[in-house]
Amino acid sequence: MQEQIKALAKKYAPEFIEVRHHLHAHPELSYQEFETSKFIQNKLASFGIPYEINATTGVVGLIKGTNPDSRVIALRADMDALPIKEENDIPYQSKNKGVMHACGHDVHTTCLLGAAKILNELKDQWEGTVKLIFQPGEEKNPGGALLMIKEGVLENPSPQGILALHVHTGMEAGKVSFRGGQVMASADEIYITVKGKGGHAASPHLTVDPILISSHLIIALQQLLSRNNDPFNPSVLSITAVNGGNTTNVIPDEVKLMGTFRSMNEEWRFKAHDLIKKIATSLVESMGGSVDLHIDVGYPSVMNNEKLNAAARKKAEEYLGAEKVSETELRMGAEDFGYYAQQIPACFYRLGTMNKAKGITAGVHTPKFNIDENAIETGMGVMAWLGSRVIIP
Repeated sequence: MQEQIKALAKKYAPEFIEVRHHLHAHPELSYQEFETSKFIQNKLASFGIPYEINATTGVVGLIKGTNPDSRVIALRADMDALPIKEENDIPYQSKNKGVMHACGHDVHTTCLLGAAKILNELKDQWEGTVKLIFQPGEEKNPGGALLMIKEGVLENPSPQGILALHVHTGMEAGKVSFRGGQVMASADEIYITVKGKGGHAASPHLTVDPILISSHLIIALQQLLSRNNDPFNPSVLSITAVNGGNTTNVIPDEVKLMGTFRSMNEEWRFKAHDLIKKIATSLVESMGGSVDLHIDVGYPSVMNNEKLNAAARKKAEEYLGAEKVSETELRMGAEDFGYYAQQIPACFYRLGTMNKAKGITAGVHTPKFNIDENAIETGMGVMAWLGSRVIIP
């Protein structure tokens, strides 16, 4: 069957490169993927795969092989785009101004559609059931994964495990990578308003300067990690925006700060939230100001099931050869795939898309992001092979 999957992946690669071109040219923002959803529905219908709608724009397909109750595995792809203006001069450049598939979700959706077509064509040659999850809203809280789970995507039938791929712009096309245990961090958004008393910049003694207070607070928050967190526990706190004042001779009444907190440990994550609130309140009040602070709790860390990861990696090595399968590096980025991993055994792996010779090296979330489209054949083939062969631990 492996040779059949490889042959079909090669045969259908041009078709699905065109699918990717269509998706890339018609990106839609999180929770607005209406046309993308219709496109996916039409493709599944053309393959003869039944599907249902979940979380408004999400699509859930079902392929039953032989002995369908023996094994149920889910394959997931996200499908939303980012508010970025594309700078690639390509025939399939985004037609939606200011919106771009800059994180590769067009690739993820394409690979899952390709895998679905292959799996459905060969469904008399593999056992179990494969659930196809096309998910909206990965790029924006609360996360489409959470919404789909709440609407029962992990029920009827209930998958015993779930796999997903993500583009890797630092790895050559034709390769994949895996990692057991910790894979990606949780992500929380921090919003702080430091309130003081504005006035003339030449009379600071008559004011409570929120800019000065904010500068102390930013430094204090950085010390939170260095003096409270285990140095062997990866964690990041970054203040990414400071907004206050609009002229040279006026001290403003308030300053707004924004930032992000990332962690690989859920216990430390919420302990840190309490410390952030405590430090902000005590420091600002000690300097005569007041503070409003909100932490928008985002995605949990992504934890790959060790046994499922090992099984998937072994199958990938069988399909591609061990020399094309490597260990994924730990990343402080975040993914709402972590919600699935909290519910069932999960494996989140990477698909290489880089080609230095062609100048395809731009990172995700940049206006120049693109892929070596040879990765499409690899991605759909590996996903079909894993979906048909991985045994859930």
